[in-house]
Amino acid sequence: MPDIKFDTERRGFLKWATGILASLVGLAVGIPLIGTLIGPAFRSRKPEWTKIGNLNELSTGEPTRLNFAVKTASAYIMQTVLRNVWAIKQPSSEVTVFSPICPHLGCEYNWNRQTNHFECPCHGSVYGIDGKVLAGPAPRPLDKLPTRIQSGDLYVEWETFKVGIPQKVPV
Repeated sequence: MPDIKFDTERRGFLKWATGILASLVGLAVGIPLIGTLIGPAFRSRKPEWTKIGNLNELSTGEPTRLNFAVKTASAYIMQTVLRNVWAIKQPSSEVTVFSPICPHLGCEYNWNRQTNHFECPCHGSVYGIDGKVLAGPAPRPLDKLPTRIQSGDLYVEWETFKVGIPQKVPV
């Protein structure tokens, strides 16, 4: 006759061991998952200034498209992204830099030398050289980007903003 007490103890031990093993596997998977989900909320975003050109390369009062490359990190993927901005050098040697993204629906607008306006080809929004809306469905002026001049070089802090709303809200 088999010993029932021994069989019950063995079965109880296996249940206990299986529960411990399942808990350890759950922790091994769960901790990195939770860290991935809530980690970005606790990271501080510091401004990244990117050199986009030399102040002497800009013509006073004339919008100039400046192209530059930025290294970005998304999760664990590092990549180089090509971006552009519109820079306007003022007579006082200050520089206004506009994001190239139309605040209406996110299209890229261009400078029209004949009309001296920024024009969005997608929906007909027209902006003055100061970024103010002159015509079209755009809900706000062109988005200015933070700039700084250091040793004659122009630096910009790239930001993107929500489109289609009257407020300038960072994404």
